[in-house]
Amino acid sequence: MADTDITKENLSDDEPLGFTLPITALPDRLDKVLAGLLPDHSRSRLQSWIESGHVQVNDQAAKIRQRVGPGDHITVWEQAAPEQSAFVPQPVRFEVIAQSPDYIVVNKPAGLVTHPGAGNWQGTLLNGLLYQFPELAHVPRAGIVHRLDKDTSGLLVVARHERAQTHLVRQLQARTVKREYIALVHGTLSGSGSVVEPIGRDPRVPVRMAVQNPVAPKEAITHYQATRRGISPEGQPVTLVSCRLETGRTHQIRVHLMSLGHPLVGDTLYGGRGLAGATRQLLHARALSFNDPADNQPVSFQAELAADFAAALERMTWQA
Repeated sequence: MADTDITKENLSDDEPLGFTLPITALPDRLDKVLAGLLPDHSRSRLQSWIESGHVQVNDQAAKIRQRVGPGDHITVWEQAAPEQSAFVPQPVRFEVIAQSPDYIVVNKPAGLVTHPGAGNWQGTLLNGLLYQFPELAHVPRAGIVHRLDKDTSGLLVVARHERAQTHLVRQLQARTVKREYIALVHGTLSGSGSVVEPIGRDPRVPVRMAVQNPVAPKEAITHYQATRRGISPEGQPVTLVSCRLETGRTHQIRVHLMSLGHPLVGDTLYGGRGLAGATRQLLHARALSFNDPADNQPVSFQAELAADFAAALERMTWQA
């Protein structure tokens, strides 16, 4: 079925596309036919348009597996890809710990996604940064140089211009940025140590990372120190742990502590469960230090625990 055999109507930018299939057209699934008519869009995107009611066949709501053929008229209301509207300013709440002409230090609340992505195209920290600091629209990724998981709270540094961003990224690559986290884990963990285990995608669960048989593993190093041990209101042993990162892999602390047999309290993705009212993984980026891009002198910042994390600790019975 050639494009020249199809009658195509495009009345204006605000109106839908119209296609009338020729008498020579062979009956086929609607989504497959649309993929041929609109090759610039993926079939999954076209299917989402059908499911959301933005495609009609003969003036009737269409279905993905519906078959179309000679003489059928297809109407399509093209929809913008979600990523096209992702980098927009939006009022999003977060705390600014410090700022200079070169950087902004943010205390990200738990529950806030750092950067737009699949399933979270808006309402992210990036959207809030663009709203509060409009000049970041001229910096790649709105100046973000490292991320925190959605349900992890704490400190992030954001560059205010490209030169500062390059400076900070190079510090991360050289492992001179110091990041300290506080985690509450299941079980009794003693002393200190380091986990040096490459991390990659879990071949069995794509949303997880793993140290056992990982896909495309990358070097990952986490140093930890047990600081306090106690019992939860449910009678379960817990340990408060300080962690220092040398590398910054996805879910690194969560995966490394789980590999020791001590998953984070509330981290159901990695075998943890909620204790003392915790409804998310109890992990907080408490301290951050780096060299100021302006003069290369060290600067350091700290952020208090999020209220829910502090409340969970209050409910524990700690060893003397």
